[in-house]
Amino acid sequence: MTTLPTHSIGIIGLGKMGAGIARHALRQGMDVVGMDKHAIAQDLVDAGLKAVPDLGALVQALPAPRIVFLYVPAGPAVDHLLDQLTPLLAAKDIVVDGGNSYWGDSIRRHDRLVAHGVQFVDLGTSGGPHGAEAGACFMLGGDAAAVAVLEPLLKPLAVEGGYVHAGPAGTGHFVKLVHNGIEFGMLQAIGEGMALLEQFPLPLPISDVLACWRHGSVIRSWLIDLMDEMYRTSPGLAQIPPLVEDTGEVNWLVDDAMQLGVPMPVITQSVVQLVASRDRSAVAPRTIAMMRHGFGGHPYGSDDGIRHERETGRVGGFYRPQKL
Repeated sequence: MTTLPTHSIGIIGLGKMGAGIARHALRQGMDVVGMDKHAIAQDLVDAGLKAVPDLGALVQALPAPRIVFLYVPAGPAVDHLLDQLTPLLAAKDIVVDGGNSYWGDSIRRHDRLVAHGVQFVDLGTSGGPHGAEAGACFMLGGDAAAVAVLEPLLKPLAVEGGYVHAGPAGTGHFVKLVHNGIEFGMLQAIGEGMALLEQFPLPLPISDVLACWRHGSVIRSWLIDLMDEMYRTSPGLAQIPPLVEDTGEVNWLVDDAMQLGVPMPVITQSVVQLVASRDRSAVAPRTIAMMRHGFGGHPYGSDDGIRHERETGRVGGFYRPQKL
């Protein structure tokens, strides 16, 4: 019986997150086979990544049963990739979607791949590009057998304590979606607080205030750390475009909340404020744009690729399991 070499993985999509995971895996001594539609960073190849030109070469380069991570934009791109990849895989191979796919789509994809004998795991990944490279926070959804195979691979790539098997297919991406909603609410609150500090009629040492909040305050957090760092090193809030782009995941969460009958006014309002930022100038959205750039490398201003992902990321409508 074939035993799984726990040090061999494939990664499709070597952008900010996929490349970070690849670098971390290589440092952990894993064999990494990767492909991307764009040129692969030379430092990845120099670090030992085996770059391949197509899916066939990627599958052939991995020992069976294979583990293939997807770090591609949510939406039709995932289904198109699975259309091409699934016929090349064999029974007990595992596909891991590490992107921000909608949880209902992940359940459908799991059921589809299982029918072909291929295992599918949805992997919510948090921590931004830095976390991907230094230690990510992983939220898994999938069958216990597949998760048992992945756990020895993922735990070395996770920050200490940053690993949870949330439940069956779809739960990893649902938990990550809720995480993103909480993130939006926190960003909005910090942005509004910054607006108050900026508009106070007496001069305030805002950088010093932020530095103080980082030490012992109730609101101390990584986001406050980022706000302090970005505020000190940026040319000033007035130079930051007020338009805040997003890929639309939290829009799905607002819709899910309505379907589930769960009130979440803070998260809903944070989405409304993002939409409002596209029509007006204000301190709060500039602040959010600054922090998103700091933790995720998200671009300032409008971005055609992100807007396309927001508009097309969820393939199906709200997914309602029979027991919901």
